[in-house]
Amino acid sequence: MIEKSEFLNTVEKVVLVAVSLPRVGVDKTKEYLEELSFLVETAGGLPDKHFVQNMQNPDPKFYVGSGKLEEIRQYVEDNEIEVVVFDDELSPSQTRNIEKIIPKRIIDRTRLILDIFSSRAQTSYAKTQVELAQYQYLLPRLTRMWTHLEKQRGGIGMRGPGEKEIETDRRIVRDRIAFLKKKLLDIDKQKNTQRRNRGSFVRVSLVGYTNVGKSTLMNLLSKSDVFAENKLFATLDTTVRKVVIDTLPFLLSDTVGFIRKLPHGLIESFKSTLDEIRESDIVLHVVDISHPEFEEQIDVVNETLSEIGASQIKSILIFNKIDNYTYVEKDEDDLTEMTRENISLDDLKNTWFAKSKTNTIFISAKTKENLDELRQLLYKEIRNIHNTIYPYNRVP
Repeated sequence: MIEKSEFLNTVEKVVLVAVSLPRVGVDKTKEYLEELSFLVETAGGLPDKHFVQNMQNPDPKFYVGSGKLEEIRQYVEDNEIEVVVFDDELSPSQTRNIEKIIPKRIIDRTRLILDIFSSRAQTSYAKTQVELAQYQYLLPRLTRMWTHLEKQRGGIGMRGPGEKEIETDRRIVRDRIAFLKKKLLDIDKQKNTQRRNRGSFVRVSLVGYTNVGKSTLMNLLSKSDVFAENKLFATLDTTVRKVVIDTLPFLLSDTVGFIRKLPHGLIESFKSTLDEIRESDIVLHVVDISHPEFEEQIDVVNETLSEIGASQIKSILIFNKIDNYTYVEKDEDDLTEMTRENISLDDLKNTWFAKSKTNTIFISAKTKENLDELRQLLYKEIRNIHNTIYPYNRVP
C-alpha cells in the first residue's frame, strides 16, 4: 500500500456533486454534501463548489444529466479544479464516461472514504484491512485505475494499493486479495486468542457515528490518551483499556466510527475489528446531540450494528456534546410546525427518556458534565452483568 502523502505542496480544490432524489429532498441532500465536504477536508482537500441536480434516479451513464455535467466541466476548466467528488459510488462505466467529458480526477464517495482510511491506518493490521478493501474496489476498475497508479503521486484518491511494478493482470490482483484475506484470517485467530485470554472481565464497547466524541470519552473513562481530533475516522484500530469504577474492573474498547454509505468492502475487511463490538456485553452508543441530523445518525449506527450481528447486545444511549446544543425558542403566536431547531434540550431529554427502550444519559465529554452520573450508571449495569456471568466472583 502506498504510504500516505502530504498532497504535494498545495491543497487541492475539489468540486462536489450530488443527485437529490424525491425520497431524500433538497435540504437533506445539502446536509449530505456538508458531510461529503467534511470527508474531503479530512482527506486534505479544499471543497470549492457544490453541484446538485434533482432527479428521479441517478443517470446510468453520467450519474447527473449531460447538461449538468457540461456545466460542471465548464466550471472545473475555468477555475483550475483538479478533483471532482461524487456523493455515491460510481459504476466503472459511469466513471469512464464522466472522465471523457471532464478529463480530471473523478472520485466517488467510496474511493474517498478508502483514501481517508488509507491515510489513517497506522498499524500493520489496519493497513492490511484497508489494502484488502482497496483491491476489492479496484478489481472491476482495473482498465481505468492502473493508469492512475503508473506514478506514485500524492493527492486525493491517489493512495491506492500500488506495487513497485504496475500490476495489470487481474489474476495477480485476485492472488493479492486471496493473500490479504489469508493474512487477516491469521491475525483474526491471534485476536480471538487475545480476547479469550482477557480473563473474567465484562467487556464494553464504544460505538457511534464518526466524530461524535467516542475517543474523548474513552480517554475520560480510562484516563488514557487515545488519539482524538475533530476529523472523521480519527480511530481505525481497536483500542482496549482496563477501566476501574469503584473497585469494579471492566474492559472498554473504542473502534472505528460508522458513517452513512460506509463501503461494504470496509465492513467485510474490518470484520475482526468489529468482532470486538459483537462480543461485548454492553454497547455504549455515543451520539452527537448538537448535530442537526443526530437521529438519522442513530439509525445509521443501529443499521450497521444489525448488519454485523450486534443489535441484540444491551446498550446505553449516551447523548454527548450537550455543551454545543443550541435552539431558537419560538414565539407564542408562531403557529408553524416545531422543528429540531425549536426544541429545547430539556424537552429533547424528556422525549428521549420517554421513547428510548434503553438507558439514556446526556453528557458533555468536553466539560465533563454528568460524567459522574455516567460512571454510576455504568457501574450498576456492569455489576449486574458481572454477577450474572461470574456468580462465583460476585460484586456486592
